[in-house]
Amino acid sequence: MIDYKSAGVDVTRGYKLVDLIKKSAADTYDENVLSGLGSFGGFYAVPKGLKEPVLVSGTDGVGTKLKYAMVLDKHDTIGTDCVAMCVNDIVCQGAKPLFFLDYVACGKLDPEKMSVVVKGVAKACKEVGCALIGGETAEMPGMYPEDEYDLAGFAVGIADKDRIINGSKVKKGDALVGLASSGVHSNGFSLVRKLLGEDRKELEKYDASLGMTVGEAVLTPTKLYVRSALAIADKHDVHGIAHITGGGFIENIPRILPEGLCAEVDLDSFPRLPIFDLLAAKSGLGDDKLYNTFNMGIGMVFAVSAEEAENVVKTAIAEGESAYIIGRVTEGSGVKLLREGK
Repeated sequence: MIDYKSAGVDVTRGYKLVDLIKKSAADTYDENVLSGLGSFGGFYAVPKGLKEPVLVSGTDGVGTKLKYAMVLDKHDTIGTDCVAMCVNDIVCQGAKPLFFLDYVACGKLDPEKMSVVVKGVAKACKEVGCALIGGETAEMPGMYPEDEYDLAGFAVGIADKDRIINGSKVKKGDALVGLASSGVHSNGFSLVRKLLGEDRKELEKYDASLGMTVGEAVLTPTKLYVRSALAIADKHDVHGIAHITGGGFIENIPRILPEGLCAEVDLDSFPRLPIFDLLAAKSGLGDDKLYNTFNMGIGMVFAVSAEEAENVVKTAIAEGESAYIIGRVTEGSGVKLLREGK
């Protein structure tokens, strides 16, 4: 007899995983969640109190950073990366995240390991006030090696139509305020892996310049900016917000600039994290390539009036962020990287 289990898929492992993560998911629920895990769809009531509510959605994964989670057998923070990559995007539009769904695909489902991953997702969702209302776990023998998996997510948020932030208000003379990143976040890891390798013994060596092991540095989870970004948007007139993800400064800041405007960034206005000094030294890349690949120490950029910039920095600091005025908006196009204001 040839059944589904003999073909490589044991559905009982999926049932066990759901049991292991149900409480973690339930801890993220608010009064708008109308069903728990296990239904064919997740129900979420649209919150009241908005004049003209608009739903804002985003989806993303964590790229090949997953390789390091698997090499180091450390899976408790990769879920934070997945949530952060989605919710940090939608908060750029001024949207408060409402709910999140995850997708895990693997060669052979290990319920205990995957429960650690999904509990990390739930923990991050709870931190940003976002309900984990569903997901999918796909056991796919033949598509993935038995000990490997992929992870992606999908988030939906909400904003009042007249409070949407889309960059249309950005103007010449605006200041650029940057919030510090926690590390490499979840972009550029194909290059990171080429530069630092995937040897577990080497990754577990302490590096004095980093103040931790190389493995700890590269697996530092992506910073969650939701609460601080919403606080800044609530207290100040924010013209645009850019999440510094794949493509670094060069690709992401222009996404909030109207035609005819340029972002001038003073690279000496904020500290460069040690992990980026290491990557720069190993790669030999110049600023043009580094700032087009990595966040280089700034994970989110706000465009605000020059008069408001110092107050935005103060609000960000009050929210627990390290924040800096990193540049200005001028006439032109794209991004200009400057040293000492030149």
